[in-house]
Amino acid sequence: MDTDLLIIGSGAGGATLARALVGSGLRILILERGDYLPREKANWEPEAVLHEHRYHTPETWRDADGQAFHPVTGYHVGGNTKLYGAAILRRRESDFVPRAYPDGSTPAWPLDYAALRPYYDQAEAWYHCHGVRGLDPCEPPRGDYPYPPMAHEPVIQAFADALIAQGLRPFPLPLAILRDAANPNTSPCIRCDTCDGFPCLLHAKGDAEVCALRPALADPNITLLTGVRVQRLLTGAGGTRVESVEADTPDGPRKFSARVVVVAAGAVNSAALLLASKQAAWPNGLANANDLVGRHYMCHRNSVCVALDPRRANPTVFQKTLAINDFYEASGEADFPWALGHIQNLGKITPAVLAAQREHWPGFFTAAVAHHSVDWWLTTEDLPDANNRVTLDADGGIRLSYTPNNIAVHEHLLARWKTLLHTLGYPVVQTQTMGIEAVAHQVGTLRFGHDPATSVLDVNCRAHGVDNLYAVDASFMPSIAAVNPSLTIMANALRVAEHLRARFAA
Repeated sequence: MDTDLLIIGSGAGGATLARALVGSGLRILILERGDYLPREKANWEPEAVLHEHRYHTPETWRDADGQAFHPVTGYHVGGNTKLYGAAILRRRESDFVPRAYPDGSTPAWPLDYAALRPYYDQAEAWYHCHGVRGLDPCEPPRGDYPYPPMAHEPVIQAFADALIAQGLRPFPLPLAILRDAANPNTSPCIRCDTCDGFPCLLHAKGDAEVCALRPALADPNITLLTGVRVQRLLTGAGGTRVESVEADTPDGPRKFSARVVVVAAGAVNSAALLLASKQAAWPNGLANANDLVGRHYMCHRNSVCVALDPRRANPTVFQKTLAINDFYEASGEADFPWALGHIQNLGKITPAVLAAQREHWPGFFTAAVAHHSVDWWLTTEDLPDANNRVTLDADGGIRLSYTPNNIAVHEHLLARWKTLLHTLGYPVVQTQTMGIEAVAHQVGTLRFGHDPATSVLDVNCRAHGVDNLYAVDASFMPSIAAVNPSLTIMANALRVAEHLRARFAA
């Protein structure tokens, strides 16, 4: 037996699980298909990050019609948290119960907010979460944040004041940042303009490598191997236990064995791995007795919104500090009463960012837009649909079949926000909705629940029918809510770690 616990993937779920088991005495082996993200000047270069996609995988996936696309995702130590926007929000209490929409409804979770609350507390502490209690209008019960909120720059503070004058209740966006405002000259975070969507050259972002994996690897019983891509999980004859893990390593093919195996490769790749693990006991893929592995993929309905006022410059550098949840639970309109979603600042669009993404625009125009814009990210809940799914092509390639839903609700949120922006004096408002390639918020595919007929995992995130197989990435979620999923992945990994401690102790 190579190890007690084998974790596949070192992102938000896998790394947090490893840190939570520090001091347990368990031998833990983490397999990461990527390597450490290079620390180099290009980390902060929009052309390299946003146009060349230097830190994203070059692999090709296909959509339902067989059209190839390049997913905006990467394989690194720390997973996609290396490039995330570091917004870490808790799900609302209402996000754990069914919510109705024009296109359908979300399912109930097998646990409630109270069950995750202590793990949210711990995850926020580990990941250096900055925020302030009591201003978010639909905030769930909680204690104080471990770190004070990231201060708004003048333009954003004025924007917040204007929203308050309109009767809204904006609040500081909870951010995972290693920032010491009292000692800015020695603070890891320097509040730069290359945070949201960029790797942090200073390791000042609260990502899974910095906040979870490094502390975990201080335990001599925990080992990380990079450049190891797991291909299949093999069970014994009865199919009830994973006996070995087949992987490609820098030294060639190898098998690993462990008492317990945890997949944490991301909702898409974890599902793909189980589907690739067909064998006599599991002819449709591991843990796939009911054809649910890979189904119910969700990824939010997300849009970028750029508000322009040619009369006002926006010299803000660190812009991503403000959030609005006034429309999260309900629109407030009798003729359209649905919950709309969440709004937060986007990292500041600079001339270099626009040049990287709009290469045919003339330079004077990109500069004018960037210097006069205030930039936003709007999120609406994506509904679980069994036909939105991950499958494998004959060559083993990933096929992501996805038809957007809840569109009317998202369009209503966009329209509502545009109207407010016009009221606040921004005459030009442009939006762009993300496409299938934007997989940063991927969830679902291995949903958890009490009933094996309707779920892949049990409430402890153990696979139905496979006693020693668990999943701790975003694949466990039966619904996505309208807030960033990262903190819930981290909190759930902490919860599963407590279960695993008890299991091994027994």
